[in-house]
Amino acid sequence: MAKHKVGFWLYENGGGLAIQKKFEEQLLERDIQVVPDLNLREASASSGTILCNGVSMEELSLYFSYNAGQQTQYQIYLYDMVDRLIPVINNFNSFALTEDKFKTTHLLRQHNIRTPDYRLCHRNDLDSLRLAMREWGGRAVYKPTDGWGGIGIVRLENEESLDMLQPFLHQLDVPHFFVERYIDNDNTDFRIDIVDGQFVGCYGRQAPKDHWKTNITSGGQVINREANDEVIDIALKAAAATGLEIAGVDLLYDREHEEYVVLEVNGIPAFATPEQEANGLDFNNRKIELIVDLIERLVQHPDQRNHRQLTTSTNENTNA
Repeated sequence: MAKHKVGFWLYENGGGLAIQKKFEEQLLERDIQVVPDLNLREASASSGTILCNGVSMEELSLYFSYNAGQQTQYQIYLYDMVDRLIPVINNFNSFALTEDKFKTTHLLRQHNIRTPDYRLCHRNDLDSLRLAMREWGGRAVYKPTDGWGGIGIVRLENEESLDMLQPFLHQLDVPHFFVERYIDNDNTDFRIDIVDGQFVGCYGRQAPKDHWKTNITSGGQVINREANDEVIDIALKAAAATGLEIAGVDLLYDREHEEYVVLEVNGIPAFATPEQEANGLDFNNRKIELIVDLIERLVQHPDQRNHRQLTTSTNENTNA
């Protein structure tokens, strides 16, 4: 009988079942048993216990939540509570932070990590957005602060575009507007995977012809891409600033200012699919090994769980 039990909720599509099997085999070699399919959507709580598929979450040594496509507010609500009781990967504070584009971008800038210029304002303060767009040469990108996969992102070509967008956003009862300066780029990006403060691998995404979004859900295509020292260094600092144990850092090369900028920090970066592995993305095994090492360390030393308060480090020389 294994000394420790860890709960898993891992996506199943795109090779996820094979990935989970590798986790189960490697962790069992370290006397750690995986309890799979602990989807908090199926959980309920009473009398001091959160019960999920017959498993008391409080009795686990750790919970590994890694399914971006099926998160609901109910699951996230319980995710927060579980994290208060046992180690969780990713820790909830950092996961929740990186689900919000504004908060992530603002924190990165506090740590002197380059991001697109941005403006957040109340939805009735369009004058502030117009001023920002003028400063940026008339082009911007509107982003829902809590969106993913490129959903809801709109490129604004001029101030008139902003006026046309406003009624739609009012219908959605959006409390604030978040816009970024449009980055002049070649319609490709970098995705840098980081686990436990270590570089795992790199690939890119390319937007469809005559389009500008690189997200796979928007039609983007995964491409092989070599990481240079600069993008790795930026990604390591971005992951550290957010506090994520596992991070996927998305960067663009700004041709106008000749520098790399961080667009997002993703708390659930996907493993390479079998098709992508066949085309040369070979970082899965290293990523699994590093996560297994991280799990083993946290179940043996739960006091090392990452609950530190994220603070600015403007006194440090963290410019990438």
